[in-house]
Amino acid sequence: MREDGTLTCPGDREGTVQEQGTAPLRDRRVRQILDRVGDKWSLLVIGLLGEGDRRFNEIRRRVDGISQRMLSVTLRGLERDGLVARTVYPTVPPKVEYSLTVMGRTLLSTVCELVEWADQYAGDVDTARTRYDRAKTADSAAQDVGSPASLET
Repeated sequence: MREDGTLTCPGDREGTVQEQGTAPLRDRRVRQILDRVGDKWSLLVIGLLGEGDRRFNEIRRRVDGISQRMLSVTLRGLERDGLVARTVYPTVPPKVEYSLTVMGRTLLSTVCELVEWADQYAGDVDTARTRYDRAKTADSAAQDVGSPASLET
């Protein structure tokens, strides 16, 4: 939300129009940030780190399906963007913990709402997908029946 109270979300029809020439740069930057925080692994990692500091292997165990390499890439990207802090403790073997930064914590409520939404509507999404897939399969079968290749037999 802008200082004047208008929303900047693309779906907001009441927001003000941006000045000529600033939209492409702003949109590109926003898209890059959303690409980072909106990917499936980042959302889960941010949500998990919202519960407290975690070590790498603990994160990997708690985020179902993530590979070691993908977790490394995700954590590195979140750290680069200033959302996650990596702390190395001088022990043998070295102990490394990850935590949300102050900026990362500002995302937490949004991420949690999105994850809760996904959990709440997962069944509805599954139903919609099944309905869509059946309709596409039926459409495809109907088109095959009327195709020139099917008329030759």
